[in-house]
Amino acid sequence: MFNKILIANRGEIALRVIRTCKEMGISTVAVYSTADADSLHVRFADEAVCIGPPQSSLSYLSIPNIIAAAEITNADAIHPGYGFLSENAQFSKVCQENKIKFIGASPEMIDAMGDKASAKSTMKAAGVPTIPGSEGILKDFDEAKKIAKEIGYPVMLKATAGGGGKGMKMCKDEKELADGWETTRREAGAAFGNDGMYMEKFIEEPRHIEIQIAGDQRGKACHLSERDCSIQRRHQKLVEETPSPYMTDELREQMGQAAIRAAEAVKYEGVGTIEFLVDKHRNFYFMEMNTRIQVEHTITEEVINYDLIKEQIKLASGDDISGRNYYPKMHAIQCRINAEDPHRNFAPSPGRITDYHAPGGHGIRIDTHVYAGYMIPPYYDSMIAKLITVAQTREEAITKMERALDEYIIEGIKTTIPFHQKLMKDEKFRSGNFTTKFMETFEM
Repeated sequence: MFNKILIANRGEIALRVIRTCKEMGISTVAVYSTADADSLHVRFADEAVCIGPPQSSLSYLSIPNIIAAAEITNADAIHPGYGFLSENAQFSKVCQENKIKFIGASPEMIDAMGDKASAKSTMKAAGVPTIPGSEGILKDFDEAKKIAKEIGYPVMLKATAGGGGKGMKMCKDEKELADGWETTRREAGAAFGNDGMYMEKFIEEPRHIEIQIAGDQRGKACHLSERDCSIQRRHQKLVEETPSPYMTDELREQMGQAAIRAAEAVKYEGVGTIEFLVDKHRNFYFMEMNTRIQVEHTITEEVINYDLIKEQIKLASGDDISGRNYYPKMHAIQCRINAEDPHRNFAPSPGRITDYHAPGGHGIRIDTHVYAGYMIPPYYDSMIAKLITVAQTREEAITKMERALDEYIIEGIKTTIPFHQKLMKDEKFRSGNFTTKFMETFEM
């Protein structure tokens, strides 16, 4: 087991990792930018090293600065959290070269799964259902036109290096395909430095359902059931829950086994997620693999009563997985609390929190790094807290969430709490009858 872990991240996920390390008897090192000097992850780590100014490129994305911090503190492992360098193959490789264990995927694994076109062909070979479309990168517009005709409109143009909703275009016919071809390639080139495009059949009335998986260093994997992440805005998740209200026992079994095949096909080590789109006929298709812990890992922990950060650390140190699959025994919901104004098109709202009161009671969990007097910097992701409720049924979990949101007081800035309060009362949401298009018709 590791003696000291450096957490190459900030905010709530850094604090989350620190808590598990303390419980495991492992020393911790926090890294921080000058903008994060007062963050709780800095206060509660055993050691803290400033790695640069507020800009991410000069601090949390600076591989030399993070490696230097690990070396001067004698850390023997690095936990990257999510975002930043968590799926950066070069960072994983540099950790290897410096004999520091990267608690995450190998450089080869990140490269293989990070490129969506090659990931799709790998999954297809492993017998995992994939969305009909191009075999790899499209050579030119003529090939795009030909494949669109074969699989039938509507189709989706996607950047092979894409993410966060960038480099994507839905085309209903040949004219829209022609219009979108150059503009989407330009956007992808500017955002990712790679204008390679592939094409997929557009899935109608889709649900975004992911399967949590874990794999050990001997190539064995298991699944920890599903999470429904269909409530999204501009491809950014807002609310997640498990189990999915759309799932059946048969579908859960099929998707769980497909996720295990996917993980074992690439000999995946660590905790990760296989993401699927599920259509209105409950056909499911591989979308992507996330080779890191997810923001929404919390709800899986609550329904199976197990610490996934602890599992990550144990697998990285060489432990075997238990070999058995887990199924939810409770229902859990997570609301992402962002420093945004939902009444102004979710505009960012950085600033000082003047008053803070967290809800409590049975079945309530809050993962956050903020407190009264904390200054939210404008440089990073706007998520400031995750509010999780767990109960025997979905209806009870929603009712508990309503109560918790009413108790949650964050003043001095705008937050998404009013949005979540309205969502929990929405009949369509409460019925479980929603798709990834839900937010297109939801009004504040």
